[in-house]
Amino acid sequence: MQLNEEIRDKEVRLVGDDGEQLGIMSGREAQEKANEQGLDLVKISPKAKPPVCKIMDYGKFKYEQAKKEKEAKKNQKVITVKEVRLSPNIEEHDLNIKANQAKKFLKNEDKVKVTLRFRGREMKNTHKGKEIMDHFKEILDELCVVEKPAKLEGRQMIMILAPKKEQA
Repeated sequence: MQLNEEIRDKEVRLVGDDGEQLGIMSGREAQEKANEQGLDLVKISPKAKPPVCKIMDYGKFKYEQAKKEKEAKKNQKVITVKEVRLSPNIEEHDLNIKANQAKKFLKNEDKVKVTLRFRGREMKNTHKGKEIMDHFKEILDELCVVEKPAKLEGRQMIMILAPKKEQA
């Protein structure tokens, strides 16, 4: 954004600080009008023919913009992804403990990445890994939706679960 002496256009369309159209004039005249009012001349639409400039307090404008951005950031919900790691030869009790941990994450509105890692000869039994992933999903069925189904990526099988949206 160009302001004051940086604006070198021959002709500009000038808008007052109250939003009133002041017409088309030379860049120098527009700068003089801004100086008379003790405000800044800011080019707000450089692509227009002629470019549109506005008389405003630039410091106040920047402050307002920062305030709006901060407010928008405050209303955002940050989604975190928590990870639960399983192994192909996990016992039922251990699987339930991992599922309970995943339930806590889902209730906290976090996504859960379920990773099942195959080591060495376990790669022959990827079908067993798929069964474990499906069983894990069944345990958590009422709390989550599958965002990304179980898929083998290298030596790992990965599935991503997202919390169910509450129906109002």
